[in-house]
Amino acid sequence: MIGGLFIYNHKGEVLISRVYRDDIGRNAVDAFRVNVIHARQQVRSPVTNIARTSFFHVKRSNIWLAAVTKQNVNAAMVFEFLYKMCDVMAAYFGKISEENIKNNFVLIYELLDEILDFGYPQNSETGALKTFITQQGIKSQTKEEQSQITSQVTGQIGWRREGIKYRRNELFLDVLESVNLLMSPQGQVLSAHVSGRVVMKSYLSGMPECKFGMNDKIVIEKQGKGTADETSKSGKQSIAIDDCTFHQCVRLSKFDSERSISFIPPDGEFELMRYRTTKDIILPFRVIPLVREVGRTKLEVKVVIKSNFKPSLLAQKIEVRIPTPLNTSGVQVICMKGKAKYKASENAIVWKIKRMAGMKESQISAEIELLPTNDKKKWARPPISMNFEVPFAPSGLKVRYLKVFEPKLNYSDHDVIKWVRYIGRSGIYETRC
Repeated sequence: MIGGLFIYNHKGEVLISRVYRDDIGRNAVDAFRVNVIHARQQVRSPVTNIARTSFFHVKRSNIWLAAVTKQNVNAAMVFEFLYKMCDVMAAYFGKISEENIKNNFVLIYELLDEILDFGYPQNSETGALKTFITQQGIKSQTKEEQSQITSQVTGQIGWRREGIKYRRNELFLDVLESVNLLMSPQGQVLSAHVSGRVVMKSYLSGMPECKFGMNDKIVIEKQGKGTADETSKSGKQSIAIDDCTFHQCVRLSKFDSERSISFIPPDGEFELMRYRTTKDIILPFRVIPLVREVGRTKLEVKVVIKSNFKPSLLAQKIEVRIPTPLNTSGVQVICMKGKAKYKASENAIVWKIKRMAGMKESQISAEIELLPTNDKKKWARPPISMNFEVPFAPSGLKVRYLKVFEPKLNYSDHDVIKWVRYIGRSGIYETRC
């Protein structure tokens, strides 16, 4: 898949070089240096094609990682490998810098031998690699550790080692969502979707089996709980997930057949799944703009924000950005709540509110003085953008259950302390004015 991997410093000097295919020559090294690193104009695209050769590159501080191939490969997979390589190096020697790479070049070559085989990515889990590649690149010699190496390399569970023990078994689960919206001035939703992640931190002994359930529409309907009466009684509305991706620990066969998410979790923090929804989204805030032009030298702006969630909940870190014309000379602002300030460098009025309860509203009024201009073009009126954080999932996702089974050790599901948290944040949340 990958023909060669090169690591450069900011001068274009090669620090690490590994060629996996015969079709990649040493001239590829110079081609990337001349056309990307030493290019007169900054190369923004992460993929560069030079003489029928594709260069996929990522940059970390002053270090360039470039994967080279002449084949038609999956670009997303190559970038996933490059980012994973960065994570592995950071886990071994901290910050990715020229000095660290020079000091650990033997270790990096050893890692590349394990991670890539003839250009195809293999085991890139840091936990498994650290079992048999130590900081100095010396393999463990004890019989117990050698048996662990054999089971992890040849077995199915490469992301978790055996023999993990904790005094207190805990499981933390965060549902992190980003809600994106584009709304018309009349309040019509033009586009809306939620991108979500389920992040877990597991501190569990042994090799536990976990089962995670959510209010997925297909699961609810399969169990006969999809009627409107029963969902209203339970208060848990089912959600339709458009697409989702899972961590490699999830058994996909069970998800396809039973829609149940069962897995043996890695130790520590990891991302269990990603998903996206587009239907029945709870929009935490509604922005109502009113812009009135008073002649050619004055604008009157009034913006009302309404919170659309339970009164018992509090939204935090609220920020509303109201754009102003380029020829603005002065702004007078009056706001009911929070602080508002005109930022000339950003051509915007920034309105910040620390906290706001549900089912409340607040407004801001501004008079904008304009300089006379000969430009006959009308002001384009960019959309009003908003940032916030709310303690619920805008998609409506709910964790129905989270069960832990460990038959070999003396603890059950009831002995595990579980924590579930929902955080909804704004993505690109805009209202046209």
